[in-house]
Amino acid sequence: MGEGGGCSSGPTRDLQKLKQQAMEYYRENDVPRRLEELLNSTFYLQPADVYGHLANCFSKLAKPPTICKVVGKSVLDGLGLPTLQVEIFCTIQNFPKNICSVVISTHFEVHENAPPEVAEAEVAERLDAVNTAVQWVNETITKELQGMAPSSQAEVDQVLRTFFENKVQEDKEKKELEKSVEDSTVLTPSSLMPPPPPPPPAKKKGQKQGRKDTLTEKPVRPPEPVEPVLSGSMAIGAVSLAVAKASAMLGNKPLYLRIASLKHQQGVAMLQQIQKHITKTMEMPSPPKAETKKGHNGGKISQQQVTGKMSHLGCLTINYDTIEQPLLLIQGICANLGLEMGTKLHLAINCAAHELVDYSKGKYEVMTGTYKHAAEMVDLYVDLVSKFPSIIALIDPFRKEDSEQWGSIYSALGSRCHIIAGTASRSVSKLLEDGNISTPRSSGLIIKHTNQTTISDLVEITDLIDSNKHMAVFGSTEGESSDDSLVDLAVGLGVQFIKLGGLSRGERVTKYNRLFTVEEELNQSGALGTRCLLPLLPLSHE
Repeated sequence: MGEGGGCSSGPTRDLQKLKQQAMEYYRENDVPRRLEELLNSTFYLQPADVYGHLANCFSKLAKPPTICKVVGKSVLDGLGLPTLQVEIFCTIQNFPKNICSVVISTHFEVHENAPPEVAEAEVAERLDAVNTAVQWVNETITKELQGMAPSSQAEVDQVLRTFFENKVQEDKEKKELEKSVEDSTVLTPSSLMPPPPPPPPAKKKGQKQGRKDTLTEKPVRPPEPVEPVLSGSMAIGAVSLAVAKASAMLGNKPLYLRIASLKHQQGVAMLQQIQKHITKTMEMPSPPKAETKKGHNGGKISQQQVTGKMSHLGCLTINYDTIEQPLLLIQGICANLGLEMGTKLHLAINCAAHELVDYSKGKYEVMTGTYKHAAEMVDLYVDLVSKFPSIIALIDPFRKEDSEQWGSIYSALGSRCHIIAGTASRSVSKLLEDGNISTPRSSGLIIKHTNQTTISDLVEITDLIDSNKHMAVFGSTEGESSDDSLVDLAVGLGVQFIKLGGLSRGERVTKYNRLFTVEEELNQSGALGTRCLLPLLPLSHE
Protein backbone atom coordinates (compact mmCIF):
# COMPACT_ATOMS: atom_id res chain seq x y z
CA MET A 1 0.00 0.00 0.00
CA GLY A 2 3.05 2.20 0.41
CA GLU A 3 3.46 2.54 -3.33
CA GLY A 4 -0.27 2.84 -3.91
CA GLY A 5 -0.58 5.60 -1.33
CA GLY A 6 0.90 8.02 -3.83
CA CYS A 7 -2.37 7.87 -5.77
CA SER A 8 -4.16 9.83 -3.03
CA SER A 9 -1.58 12.60 -2.87
CA GLY A 10 -3.58 14.73 -5.38
CA PRO A 11 -6.87 14.69 -3.42
CA THR A 12 -4.94 15.19 -0.18
CA ARG A 13 -3.26 18.32 -1.51
CA ASP A 14 -6.61 19.62 -2.76
CA LEU A 15 -8.15 19.06 0.68
CA GLN A 16 -5.29 20.84 2.41
CA LYS A 17 -5.67 23.75 -0.02
CA LEU A 18 -9.37 24.02 0.73
CA LYS A 19 -8.71 24.00 4.47
CA GLN A 20 -6.12 26.74 4.04
CA GLN A 21 -8.57 28.87 2.03
CA ALA A 22 -11.26 28.36 4.67
CA MET A 23 -8.90 29.43 7.46
CA GLU A 24 -7.93 32.57 5.54
CA TYR A 25 -11.61 33.38 4.92
CA TYR A 26 -12.46 32.96 8.62
CA ARG A 27 -9.46 35.09 9.62
CA GLU A 28 -10.28 37.88 7.12
CA ASN A 29 -13.94 38.03 8.16
CA ASP A 30 -13.22 37.56 11.89
CA VAL A 31 -15.67 34.64 12.05
CA PRO A 32 -14.49 33.23 15.46
CA ARG A 33 -15.13 36.57 17.19
CA ARG A 34 -18.54 36.88 15.53
CA LEU A 35 -19.49 33.34 16.57
CA GLU A 36 -18.37 34.02 20.15
CA GLU A 37 -20.44 37.22 20.31
CA LEU A 38 -23.38 35.40 18.80
CA LEU A 39 -23.17 32.50 21.25
CA ASN A 40 -22.90 34.89 24.19
CA SER A 41 -25.91 36.85 23.01
CA THR A 42 -27.98 33.65 22.59
CA PHE A 43 -27.03 31.99 25.88
CA TYR A 44 -30.58 31.99 27.17
CA LEU A 45 -32.18 31.04 23.85
CA GLN A 46 -33.46 27.66 22.78
CA PRO A 47 -31.22 25.57 20.46
CA ALA A 48 -33.53 26.26 17.51
CA ASP A 49 -33.12 30.01 18.09
CA VAL A 50 -29.35 29.61 18.25
CA TYR A 51 -29.31 27.80 14.95
CA GLY A 52 -31.49 30.51 13.45
CA HIS A 53 -29.09 33.23 14.58
CA LEU A 54 -26.17 31.22 13.26
CA ALA A 55 -27.90 30.90 9.91
CA ASN A 56 -28.51 34.65 9.81
CA CYS A 57 -24.88 35.30 10.70
CA PHE A 58 -23.57 33.14 7.89
CA SER A 59 -26.15 34.52 5.42
CA LYS A 60 -24.69 37.99 5.97
CA LEU A 61 -21.27 36.66 5.06
CA ALA A 62 -22.59 35.05 1.88
CA LYS A 63 -22.04 36.56 -1.54
CA PRO A 64 -24.75 39.08 -2.56
CA PRO A 65 -27.40 37.78 -4.98
CA THR A 66 -26.44 37.87 -8.64
CA ILE A 67 -28.42 37.23 -11.79
CA CYS A 68 -28.00 33.67 -13.01
CA LYS A 69 -30.73 33.47 -15.63
CA VAL A 70 -33.25 35.64 -17.46
CA VAL A 71 -36.19 33.89 -19.10
CA GLY A 72 -38.50 35.33 -21.73
CA LYS A 73 -41.95 33.90 -22.47
CA SER A 74 -44.88 34.76 -24.70
CA VAL A 75 -48.06 35.42 -22.69
CA LEU A 76 -51.41 37.08 -23.39
CA ASP A 77 -52.24 40.70 -22.60
CA GLY A 78 -55.59 42.17 -21.54
CA LEU A 79 -56.97 41.83 -25.06
CA GLY A 80 -55.88 38.22 -25.44
CA LEU A 81 -53.01 39.19 -27.75
CA PRO A 82 -49.39 38.02 -27.36
CA THR A 83 -46.93 40.08 -25.34
CA LEU A 84 -43.68 39.49 -23.44
CA GLN A 85 -43.11 38.18 -19.92
CA VAL A 86 -39.64 38.23 -18.35
CA GLU A 87 -38.54 36.23 -15.29
CA ILE A 88 -35.41 36.94 -13.25
CA PHE A 89 -33.50 34.11 -11.52
CA CYS A 90 -30.76 34.95 -9.01
CA THR A 91 -28.11 32.87 -7.28
CA ILE A 92 -28.70 33.18 -3.54
CA GLN A 93 -26.38 31.27 -1.20
CA ASN A 94 -25.26 29.09 -4.10
CA PHE A 95 -28.80 28.16 -5.15
CA PRO A 96 -30.78 29.56 -8.12
CA LYS A 97 -34.10 31.13 -7.17
CA ASN A 98 -36.93 32.62 -9.20
CA ILE A 99 -37.21 36.18 -7.88
CA CYS A 100 -39.92 37.87 -9.93
CA SER A 101 -41.55 38.32 -13.31
CA VAL A 102 -42.98 41.27 -15.23
CA VAL A 103 -45.19 41.61 -18.29
CA ILE A 104 -44.59 44.55 -20.62
CA SER A 105 -47.22 46.09 -22.86
CA THR A 106 -46.69 46.19 -26.60
CA HIS A 107 -46.58 49.42 -28.59
CA PHE A 108 -49.11 48.23 -31.15
CA GLU A 109 -52.31 50.25 -31.53
CA VAL A 110 -55.59 48.39 -31.57
CA HIS A 111 -57.80 49.13 -34.58
CA GLU A 112 -61.25 47.79 -33.81
CA ASN A 113 -62.69 48.33 -37.29
CA ALA A 114 -59.61 47.44 -39.34
CA PRO A 115 -60.09 45.43 -42.56
CA PRO A 116 -59.35 41.70 -42.20
CA GLU A 117 -56.13 41.87 -44.23
CA VAL A 118 -54.84 44.76 -42.10
CA ALA A 119 -55.77 42.99 -38.87
CA GLU A 120 -54.00 39.81 -40.01
CA ALA A 121 -50.86 41.76 -40.90
CA GLU A 122 -50.87 43.47 -37.51
CA VAL A 123 -51.28 40.16 -35.69
CA ALA A 124 -48.38 38.68 -37.67
CA GLU A 125 -46.20 41.73 -36.92
CA ARG A 126 -47.05 41.59 -33.23
CA LEU A 127 -46.31 37.88 -33.05
CA ASP A 128 -42.95 38.39 -34.78
CA ALA A 129 -42.07 41.21 -32.35
CA VAL A 130 -42.86 39.06 -29.31
CA ASN A 131 -41.06 35.98 -30.64
CA THR A 132 -37.98 38.05 -31.49
CA ALA A 133 -38.01 39.56 -27.99
CA VAL A 134 -38.26 36.10 -26.43
CA GLN A 135 -35.33 34.97 -28.53
CA TRP A 136 -33.22 37.99 -27.53
CA VAL A 137 -33.89 37.39 -23.84
CA ASN A 138 -33.28 33.63 -23.83
CA GLU A 139 -30.25 33.52 -26.12
CA THR A 140 -28.14 36.64 -25.60
CA ILE A 141 -29.42 38.90 -22.82
CA THR A 142 -29.43 36.13 -20.23
CA LYS A 143 -25.74 35.47 -20.97
CA GLU A 144 -24.86 39.18 -20.92
CA LEU A 145 -26.42 39.68 -17.47
CA GLN A 146 -25.12 36.54 -15.76
CA GLY A 147 -23.17 37.41 -12.62
CA MET A 148 -24.43 41.01 -12.45
CA ALA A 149 -26.10 42.28 -9.29
CA PRO A 150 -29.76 43.35 -9.68
CA SER A 151 -28.95 46.40 -7.58
CA SER A 152 -26.61 47.65 -10.34
CA GLN A 153 -29.42 49.12 -12.43
CA ALA A 154 -27.26 51.61 -14.33
CA GLU A 155 -24.76 48.90 -15.34
CA VAL A 156 -27.54 46.53 -16.37
CA ASP A 157 -29.24 49.22 -18.46
CA GLN A 158 -25.95 50.08 -20.15
CA VAL A 159 -25.50 46.45 -21.18
CA LEU A 160 -29.04 46.45 -22.55
CA ARG A 161 -28.45 49.71 -24.44
CA THR A 162 -25.27 48.39 -26.03
CA PHE A 163 -27.03 45.18 -27.04
CA PHE A 164 -29.89 47.15 -28.60
CA GLU A 165 -27.56 49.53 -30.45
CA ASN A 166 -25.86 46.52 -32.01
CA LYS A 167 -29.24 45.14 -33.09
CA VAL A 168 -30.18 48.48 -34.63
CA GLN A 169 -26.91 48.55 -36.56
CA GLU A 170 -27.44 44.97 -37.75
CA ASP A 171 -30.94 45.85 -38.95
CA LYS A 172 -29.64 48.96 -40.74
CA GLU A 173 -26.92 47.01 -42.54
CA LYS A 174 -29.41 44.32 -43.50
CA LYS A 175 -31.81 46.85 -45.02
CA GLU A 176 -29.01 48.61 -46.89
CA LEU A 177 -27.87 45.30 -48.35
CA GLU A 178 -31.42 44.39 -49.39
CA LYS A 179 -31.87 47.81 -50.97
CA SER A 180 -28.62 47.60 -52.92
CA VAL A 181 -29.57 44.17 -54.26
CA GLU A 182 -33.02 45.44 -55.21
CA ASP A 183 -31.60 48.53 -56.93
CA SER A 184 -29.11 46.49 -58.91
CA THR A 185 -31.87 44.28 -60.29
CA VAL A 186 -34.40 47.05 -61.01
CA LEU A 187 -32.18 49.69 -62.64
CA THR A 188 -32.32 49.90 -66.45
CA PRO A 189 -30.59 52.34 -68.87
CA SER A 190 -33.82 54.28 -69.29
CA SER A 191 -34.29 54.62 -65.55
CA LEU A 192 -30.86 56.20 -65.24
CA MET A 193 -31.92 59.14 -67.40
CA PRO A 194 -33.05 62.19 -65.44
CA PRO A 195 -36.79 62.79 -65.54
CA PRO A 196 -38.03 65.68 -67.70
CA PRO A 197 -38.63 68.93 -65.82
CA PRO A 198 -42.25 69.53 -64.79
CA PRO A 199 -44.21 71.98 -66.97
CA PRO A 200 -44.58 75.50 -65.56
CA PRO A 201 -47.87 76.13 -63.76
CA ALA A 202 -50.59 77.53 -66.00
CA LYS A 203 -51.07 81.25 -65.48
CA LYS A 204 -54.64 82.34 -65.08
CA LYS A 205 -55.92 85.03 -67.43
CA GLY A 206 -55.74 88.45 -65.87
CA GLN A 207 -53.58 87.27 -63.00
CA LYS A 208 -50.60 89.46 -62.31
CA GLN A 209 -47.12 88.11 -61.70
CA GLY A 210 -46.49 87.35 -58.03
CA ARG A 211 -50.12 87.68 -56.97
CA LYS A 212 -51.37 84.86 -54.73
CA ASP A 213 -54.82 83.42 -54.95
CA THR A 214 -56.35 84.43 -51.65
CA LEU A 215 -59.10 81.86 -52.00
CA THR A 216 -56.69 78.92 -52.04
CA GLU A 217 -56.53 77.27 -48.63
CA LYS A 218 -53.29 76.06 -47.19
CA PRO A 219 -53.06 72.32 -47.85
CA VAL A 220 -53.03 69.97 -44.88
CA ARG A 221 -49.61 68.50 -44.23
CA PRO A 222 -49.63 64.74 -44.66
CA PRO A 223 -49.06 62.70 -41.53
CA GLU A 224 -45.45 62.13 -40.62
CA PRO A 225 -44.25 58.56 -41.02
CA VAL A 226 -44.67 56.44 -37.93
CA GLU A 227 -41.50 56.25 -35.87
CA PRO A 228 -39.95 52.87 -36.68
CA VAL A 229 -39.83 50.29 -33.92
CA LEU A 230 -37.32 47.50 -34.14
CA SER A 231 -38.97 44.11 -33.82
CA GLY A 232 -38.07 42.60 -30.46
CA SER A 233 -37.24 45.90 -28.77
CA MET A 234 -39.72 45.26 -25.98
CA ALA A 235 -37.15 42.84 -24.57
CA ILE A 236 -35.00 45.78 -23.46
CA GLY A 237 -37.71 47.57 -21.50
CA ALA A 238 -39.06 44.35 -19.97
CA VAL A 239 -35.68 43.09 -18.74
CA SER A 240 -34.77 46.49 -17.31
CA LEU A 241 -38.03 46.63 -15.36
CA ALA A 242 -37.66 43.02 -14.21
CA VAL A 243 -34.18 43.71 -12.82
CA ALA A 244 -35.47 46.77 -10.94
CA LYS A 245 -38.32 44.71 -9.50
CA ALA A 246 -35.92 41.92 -8.51
CA SER A 247 -33.70 44.41 -6.69
CA ALA A 248 -36.73 45.76 -4.83
CA MET A 249 -37.88 42.29 -3.78
CA LEU A 250 -34.40 41.22 -2.68
CA GLY A 251 -34.17 44.41 -0.62
CA ASN A 252 -37.62 43.74 0.85
CA LYS A 253 -38.96 47.10 -0.34
CA PRO A 254 -41.74 48.12 -2.75
CA LEU A 255 -40.79 48.80 -6.35
CA TYR A 256 -41.72 52.48 -6.19
CA LEU A 257 -39.16 53.05 -3.41
CA ARG A 258 -36.53 51.32 -5.51
CA ILE A 259 -37.35 53.60 -8.44
CA ALA A 260 -37.41 56.60 -6.11
CA SER A 261 -33.92 55.71 -4.88
CA LEU A 262 -32.76 55.97 -8.50
CA LYS A 263 -34.68 59.17 -9.06
CA HIS A 264 -33.99 60.79 -5.66
CA GLN A 265 -37.54 62.08 -5.70
CA GLN A 266 -40.83 60.71 -4.49
CA GLY A 267 -44.48 61.27 -5.15
CA VAL A 268 -47.71 59.56 -4.12
CA ALA A 269 -50.63 58.30 -6.12
CA MET A 270 -54.01 59.53 -4.84
CA LEU A 271 -57.24 58.32 -6.33
CA GLN A 272 -60.56 59.75 -5.14
CA GLN A 273 -63.53 57.50 -4.70
CA ILE A 274 -65.59 59.81 -6.90
CA GLN A 275 -64.01 58.35 -10.04
CA LYS A 276 -65.66 55.00 -9.44
CA HIS A 277 -69.07 56.65 -9.00
CA ILE A 278 -68.68 58.64 -12.21
CA THR A 279 -67.63 55.63 -14.26
CA LYS A 280 -70.41 53.44 -12.89
CA THR A 281 -73.02 56.12 -13.55
CA MET A 282 -71.84 56.59 -17.14
CA GLU A 283 -71.88 52.84 -17.74
CA MET A 284 -75.47 52.42 -16.49
CA PRO A 285 -78.06 52.20 -19.29
CA SER A 286 -80.46 55.15 -19.28
CA PRO A 287 -84.16 54.50 -18.69
CA PRO A 288 -86.48 54.80 -21.71
CA LYS A 289 -88.21 57.83 -20.18
CA ALA A 290 -86.57 60.97 -18.88
CA GLU A 291 -86.31 60.73 -15.10
CA THR A 292 -84.79 62.79 -12.36
CA LYS A 293 -82.24 61.60 -9.90
CA LYS A 294 -82.08 62.99 -6.41
CA GLY A 295 -78.58 63.97 -5.42
CA HIS A 296 -76.83 63.83 -2.07
CA ASN A 297 -77.28 67.57 -1.74
CA GLY A 298 -81.06 67.29 -1.99
CA GLY A 299 -81.22 68.84 -5.46
CA LYS A 300 -82.60 67.24 -8.58
CA ILE A 301 -80.74 67.25 -11.88
CA SER A 302 -82.26 65.63 -14.95
CA GLN A 303 -80.06 63.03 -16.63
CA GLN A 304 -79.50 62.95 -20.36
CA GLN A 305 -80.10 59.71 -22.18
CA VAL A 306 -76.76 58.14 -23.06
CA THR A 307 -76.24 55.51 -25.71
CA GLY A 308 -72.87 54.07 -26.51
CA LYS A 309 -70.47 51.23 -25.98
CA MET A 310 -67.36 50.43 -23.97
CA SER A 311 -64.11 50.82 -25.87
CA HIS A 312 -61.09 48.58 -25.41
CA LEU A 313 -59.56 51.37 -23.30
CA GLY A 314 -62.38 51.10 -20.77
CA CYS A 315 -63.96 54.39 -21.90
CA LEU A 316 -67.67 54.80 -22.51
CA THR A 317 -67.91 55.85 -26.15
CA ILE A 318 -71.07 57.94 -26.43
CA ASN A 319 -72.96 59.67 -29.21
CA TYR A 320 -73.54 63.40 -28.83
CA ASP A 321 -75.05 66.31 -30.70
CA THR A 322 -72.76 69.06 -29.40
CA ILE A 323 -69.20 69.24 -28.16
CA GLU A 324 -70.44 70.37 -24.75
CA GLN A 325 -72.88 67.48 -24.21
CA PRO A 326 -70.44 64.92 -22.69
CA LEU A 327 -69.04 67.59 -20.36
CA LEU A 328 -72.54 68.62 -19.28
CA LEU A 329 -73.29 64.97 -18.58
CA ILE A 330 -70.29 64.68 -16.27
CA GLN A 331 -71.16 68.01 -14.66
CA GLY A 332 -74.68 66.74 -13.93
CA ILE A 333 -73.36 63.55 -12.38
CA CYS A 334 -71.06 65.52 -10.09
CA ALA A 335 -73.89 67.81 -9.04
CA ASN A 336 -76.04 64.81 -8.13
CA LEU A 337 -73.19 63.51 -5.99
CA GLY A 338 -72.76 66.85 -4.26
CA LEU A 339 -69.41 67.59 -5.87
CA GLU A 340 -68.31 70.84 -7.42
CA MET A 341 -66.39 70.65 -10.68
CA GLY A 342 -63.10 72.50 -10.45
CA THR A 343 -62.82 71.96 -6.68
CA LYS A 344 -62.95 68.23 -6.02
CA LEU A 345 -62.83 67.06 -9.60
CA HIS A 346 -60.86 68.28 -12.61
CA LEU A 347 -60.88 67.08 -16.19
CA ALA A 348 -58.13 66.26 -18.66
CA ILE A 349 -59.49 65.71 -22.16
CA ASN A 350 -57.68 63.40 -24.53
CA CYS A 351 -58.55 65.18 -27.79
CA ALA A 352 -56.73 62.55 -29.91
CA ALA A 353 -56.60 64.98 -32.83
CA HIS A 354 -54.73 62.53 -35.05
CA GLU A 355 -57.90 60.39 -35.08
CA LEU A 356 -60.17 63.29 -36.07
CA VAL A 357 -58.44 64.59 -39.18
CA ASP A 358 -60.06 63.94 -42.56
CA TYR A 359 -57.25 64.16 -45.12
CA SER A 360 -59.61 64.21 -48.06
CA LYS A 361 -61.17 67.44 -46.79
CA GLY A 362 -58.09 68.80 -45.04
CA LYS A 363 -60.08 69.41 -41.85
CA TYR A 364 -60.81 67.96 -38.43
CA GLU A 365 -64.13 66.18 -38.04
CA VAL A 366 -65.05 67.21 -34.49
CA MET A 367 -68.47 65.60 -34.79
CA THR A 368 -70.08 63.49 -37.47
CA GLY A 369 -70.49 65.82 -40.43
CA THR A 370 -68.95 68.83 -38.66
CA TYR A 371 -65.55 69.87 -40.00
CA LYS A 372 -63.15 72.58 -38.85
CA HIS A 373 -59.81 73.90 -40.07
CA ALA A 374 -56.83 73.69 -37.74
CA ALA A 375 -57.03 77.43 -37.05
CA GLU A 376 -60.73 77.08 -36.16
CA MET A 377 -59.86 74.33 -33.68
CA VAL A 378 -57.92 76.84 -31.58
CA ASP A 379 -61.09 78.92 -31.18
CA LEU A 380 -63.07 75.77 -30.34
CA TYR A 381 -60.70 74.79 -27.52
CA VAL A 382 -60.55 78.33 -26.13
CA ASP A 383 -64.36 78.46 -26.04
CA LEU A 384 -64.56 75.02 -24.40
CA VAL A 385 -62.10 75.87 -21.62
CA SER A 386 -63.92 79.17 -21.02
CA LYS A 387 -67.23 77.34 -20.57
CA PHE A 388 -65.70 74.56 -18.45
CA PRO A 389 -62.87 75.99 -16.31
CA SER A 390 -62.56 72.62 -14.57
CA ILE A 391 -60.61 71.44 -17.66
CA ILE A 392 -56.99 71.52 -16.54
CA ALA A 393 -55.38 69.68 -19.45
CA LEU A 394 -55.82 69.08 -23.18
CA ILE A 395 -53.95 66.06 -24.51
CA ASP A 396 -53.04 66.05 -28.21
CA PRO A 397 -55.31 68.95 -29.27
CA PHE A 398 -53.59 68.82 -32.68
CA ARG A 399 -51.55 66.44 -34.76
CA LYS A 400 -47.83 66.80 -34.24
CA GLU A 401 -47.57 68.02 -37.86
CA ASP A 402 -49.64 71.15 -37.02
CA SER A 403 -46.76 72.89 -35.24
CA GLU A 404 -48.16 76.37 -35.92
CA GLN A 405 -51.41 75.54 -34.13
CA TRP A 406 -49.56 74.05 -31.16
CA GLY A 407 -47.90 77.43 -30.71
CA SER A 408 -51.21 79.25 -31.09
CA ILE A 409 -53.10 77.18 -28.53
CA TYR A 410 -50.20 77.31 -26.08
CA SER A 411 -50.22 81.12 -26.32
CA ALA A 412 -54.00 81.23 -25.90
CA LEU A 413 -54.47 78.65 -23.13
CA GLY A 414 -51.03 77.88 -21.70
CA SER A 415 -51.70 79.95 -18.58
CA ARG A 416 -55.13 78.37 -17.97
CA CYS A 417 -54.58 74.67 -18.60
CA HIS A 418 -51.85 72.20 -19.48
CA ILE A 419 -51.22 71.50 -23.16
CA ILE A 420 -49.87 67.94 -23.22
CA ALA A 421 -48.28 66.04 -26.09
CA GLY A 422 -49.07 62.33 -26.03
CA THR A 423 -49.23 60.69 -29.44
CA ALA A 424 -47.87 63.97 -30.81
CA SER A 425 -44.68 63.49 -28.80
CA ARG A 426 -41.74 61.33 -29.77
CA SER A 427 -40.54 58.19 -28.05
CA VAL A 428 -38.37 58.42 -24.94
CA SER A 429 -35.29 57.28 -26.86
CA LYS A 430 -35.76 59.99 -29.51
CA LEU A 431 -36.35 62.66 -26.87
CA LEU A 432 -33.15 61.69 -25.08
CA GLU A 433 -31.21 61.47 -28.33
CA ASP A 434 -32.19 65.01 -29.34
CA GLY A 435 -32.34 66.47 -25.83
CA ASN A 436 -35.27 68.58 -27.06
CA ILE A 437 -38.72 68.30 -25.51
CA SER A 438 -40.12 71.58 -26.83
CA THR A 439 -41.45 70.23 -30.14
CA PRO A 440 -44.36 70.44 -30.42
CA ARG A 441 -44.76 73.38 -28.06
CA SER A 442 -46.45 72.11 -24.91
CA SER A 443 -46.36 72.24 -21.14
CA GLY A 444 -46.18 68.51 -20.58
CA LEU A 445 -45.38 65.13 -22.14
CA ILE A 446 -46.83 61.66 -21.78
CA ILE A 447 -44.04 59.13 -21.35
CA LYS A 448 -44.44 55.39 -21.63
CA HIS A 449 -42.35 52.40 -20.69
CA THR A 450 -42.22 50.29 -23.81
CA ASN A 451 -39.83 48.73 -26.31
CA GLN A 452 -36.18 49.62 -25.66
CA THR A 453 -36.89 52.15 -22.87
CA THR A 454 -34.87 51.25 -19.77
CA ILE A 455 -35.41 52.33 -16.17
CA SER A 456 -32.35 54.58 -16.48
CA ASP A 457 -33.94 56.16 -19.56
CA LEU A 458 -37.09 56.94 -17.57
CA VAL A 459 -35.07 58.52 -14.78
CA GLU A 460 -33.13 60.59 -17.32
CA ILE A 461 -36.18 61.76 -19.28
CA THR A 462 -38.11 62.80 -16.17
CA ASP A 463 -35.05 64.71 -14.97
CA LEU A 464 -34.93 66.45 -18.36
CA ILE A 465 -38.66 67.26 -18.21
CA ASP A 466 -38.34 68.58 -14.65
CA SER A 467 -35.33 70.74 -15.52
CA ASN A 468 -37.32 72.33 -18.35
CA LYS A 469 -40.22 73.00 -15.95
CA HIS A 470 -42.50 70.75 -17.98
CA MET A 471 -44.96 68.27 -16.55
CA ALA A 472 -44.46 64.52 -16.93
CA VAL A 473 -47.48 62.27 -17.28
CA PHE A 474 -46.86 58.54 -17.05
CA GLY A 475 -49.16 56.67 -19.41
CA SER A 476 -50.01 53.10 -20.30
CA THR A 477 -50.12 51.67 -23.79
CA GLU A 478 -53.28 50.34 -25.39
CA GLY A 479 -52.34 46.67 -25.25
CA GLU A 480 -51.56 46.60 -21.54
CA SER A 481 -51.30 43.68 -19.15
CA SER A 482 -52.30 43.07 -15.53
CA ASP A 483 -48.75 43.86 -14.33
CA ASP A 484 -49.07 46.80 -11.90
CA SER A 485 -45.41 47.88 -12.02
CA LEU A 486 -46.43 50.95 -14.03
CA VAL A 487 -47.85 52.52 -10.85
CA ASP A 488 -44.60 52.00 -8.93
CA LEU A 489 -42.68 53.53 -11.82
CA ALA A 490 -44.91 56.60 -11.81
CA VAL A 491 -44.66 57.08 -8.03
CA GLY A 492 -40.95 56.42 -7.90
CA LEU A 493 -40.23 58.79 -10.78
CA GLY A 494 -42.20 61.52 -9.05
CA VAL A 495 -44.55 62.34 -11.93
CA GLN A 496 -47.64 64.40 -11.15
CA PHE A 497 -50.23 62.56 -13.25
CA ILE A 498 -50.81 59.01 -14.39
CA LYS A 499 -52.95 58.05 -17.40
CA LEU A 500 -54.42 54.57 -16.98
CA GLY A 501 -57.68 54.55 -18.92
CA GLY A 502 -61.19 53.81 -17.70
CA LEU A 503 -61.84 52.21 -14.32
CA SER A 504 -62.83 48.87 -15.81
CA ARG A 505 -61.26 45.59 -16.91
CA GLY A 506 -58.80 43.71 -14.74
CA GLU A 507 -55.60 45.09 -16.28
CA ARG A 508 -56.59 48.64 -15.28
CA VAL A 509 -58.39 47.95 -11.98
CA THR A 510 -55.23 46.17 -10.80
CA LYS A 511 -53.28 49.38 -11.29
CA TYR A 512 -55.90 51.52 -9.54
CA ASN A 513 -55.82 49.10 -6.60
CA ARG A 514 -52.06 49.41 -6.54
CA LEU A 515 -52.48 53.19 -6.27
CA PHE A 516 -54.60 52.71 -3.15
CA THR A 517 -52.02 50.34 -1.67
CA VAL A 518 -49.15 52.76 -2.25
CA GLU A 519 -51.14 55.59 -0.69
CA GLU A 520 -51.87 53.47 2.38
CA GLU A 521 -48.23 52.44 2.77
CA LEU A 522 -46.98 56.02 2.49
CA ASN A 523 -49.64 57.21 4.92
CA GLN A 524 -48.53 54.65 7.48
CA SER A 525 -44.87 55.56 7.09
CA GLY A 526 -45.59 59.29 7.28
CA ALA A 527 -44.09 59.83 3.82
CA LEU A 528 -47.31 61.07 2.25
CA GLY A 529 -46.52 64.62 1.15
CA THR A 530 -48.49 67.46 -0.36
CA ARG A 531 -47.54 66.54 -3.93
CA CYS A 532 -50.01 64.00 -5.25
CA LEU A 533 -50.07 61.65 -8.18
CA LEU A 534 -53.45 62.15 -9.80
CA PRO A 535 -55.13 59.88 -12.34
CA LEU A 536 -56.55 61.36 -15.52
CA LEU A 537 -60.13 60.41 -16.25
CA PRO A 538 -60.71 59.47 -19.89
CA LEU A 539 -63.27 61.18 -22.06
CA SER A 540 -63.93 59.49 -25.37
CA HIS A 541 -66.26 60.24 -28.24
CA GLU A 542 -67.78 58.61 -31.31
